[in-house]
Amino acid sequence: MEYASFGEGFMKNEFTAIIERDGDWYIAYCPEIPGANGQGRTKDEARENLAEAIELILEDRREDALRAVPPDVIRETVTVK
Repeated sequence: MEYASFGEGFMKNEFTAIIERDGDWYIAYCPEIPGANGQGRTKDEARENLAEAIELILEDRREDALRAVPPDVIRETVTVK
């Protein structure tokens, strides 16, 4: 098992990648983001696929959550470092 942190995308955050070997493949998942996983023939490929999955999940969750926001509210951006 290998631990790696990375994070590029719209949230500018870091997440944990858990990477395990499964035969000829590497399987990666992120415990902080349920449902986020990736696979690849190399560790880098599995990590890149995981990063794409995290980005897609977070974008979808954000869009879904914002659909419920009334149009007459004040919306501002908050940056988390």
